[in-house]
Amino acid sequence: MIKTTHFNTAREGQSPLGASIKFIMEGKHGNVIHSTISPGMVGKPCQFATIEEYWHILSGKGEIWRFLDGAESVTALEYGVSINIPTGTKFQYRNLGDEPVTFICTAMPAWPGDDEALPVEGPWTPTVE
Repeated sequence: MIKTTHFNTAREGQSPLGASIKFIMEGKHGNVIHSTISPGMVGKPCQFATIEEYWHILSGKGEIWRFLDGAESVTALEYGVSINIPTGTKFQYRNLGDEPVTFICTAMPAWPGDDEALPVEGPWTPTVE
C-alpha cells in the first residue's frame, strides 16, 4: 500500500516517556514519528522489550542517557546528531535549553503499544507523570 502523510494533519499523541509526538508514517516493518521534548522536560526512564529506535535531532539542546551491556553514555542531543537505541537499552532523555528538542524517530519493527516501554531506574528525576 502506498501512503502519504502531511505533517500538519498527522495524528498527534504522547509517548509513554512523556514527549509530544506526531505519527508521520506507519507500516508493518516500522514506523516514523516526529517527537518534541518541551523545555525543562525530563522524560521517564525505560527500556524497550522488542523494538529498536533511530533518532535524528532537528533542533534544541538536550541529553540522552543510555545503558546497555555494562556500557553507559550520556550524549548531547543537538541539531544534526543521530543516535540509536538498541533493543533492551535503558535510556532517559532531557531538554537542557529554552527551545523544544525536536527529532525524527524510526522504530523497527513497528511500535506494538505502550506496554513496550518497560520502566527502569534512570539518572534524572522525571518531570512528567
